Amino acid sequence: MAENKQQNKEDRKAQSIIRIAGRDIDGSLPISRALFKIKGIGQNMANAITYSIGKKLNIPANIQLGSLSDKQIESIEEVIKKPAEYSVPKYMLNKRKDFETGADMHYVGNDLTFSIRQDVNREVNLRTWKGYRHQYGQKVRGQHTRSTGRTGATMGVVKKSAMKPQAGAGQKPSK
Repeated sequence: MAENKQQNKEDRKAQSIIRIAGRDIDGSLPISRALFKIKGIGQNMANAITYSIGKKLNIPANIQLGSLSDKQIESIEEVIKKPAEYSVPKYMLNKRKDFETGADMHYVGNDLTFSIRQDVNREVNLRTWKGYRHQYGQKVRGQHTRSTGRTGATMGVVKKSAMKPQAGAGQKPSK
C-alpha cells in the first residue's frame, strides 16, 4: 500500500513536468511564466506569445501548463517556433533580417546558442573589427577596457604613502 502511494506521487510529479522546446518546465506554472523559463524567451516575448495563444488557440493565459492536453502543447510549441505567423510583432523577434535569408526569425534553446556562435564565427572569418575584437577576447561595443570587465588583470589602487618611496628611488642623490 505504501508502494502505491509512492508510485502515485511519482506519476503526479512526472505529469507535472512538461517538455516544451527542448526544456523541462514545471507544469504548475501559468503559461506566461512557464514560457519565460525557455532560453530565448524573455518576459515581453512570453507575454506576447501568451496573448497570441489566447487569441488564436482560445487557451486562457492564466491556466496551468500541466492541465493542457498534448495537442494544445504541440500547438504552443508551433507558436514558439514561428511567432511571426501568430501575430507577434516583428520587433520582438531575436533574429531580424537574417544575413543569409533576409527573413525575420526567432530562435530558442540550442538553436539560439548555435546561431549566435555562427554569427561570431562569420565576423571572425570576414576579419571585421568586431570579429577581431571577438577573436582576442576584447570588448566589442566600445566599452573602456582599462579597469572594467570580467577578464584580465586589474589596475588596483596604490596608496600615496606607498608611492612616495618609489618616487624618490628614481632621482639622483643630491650633494
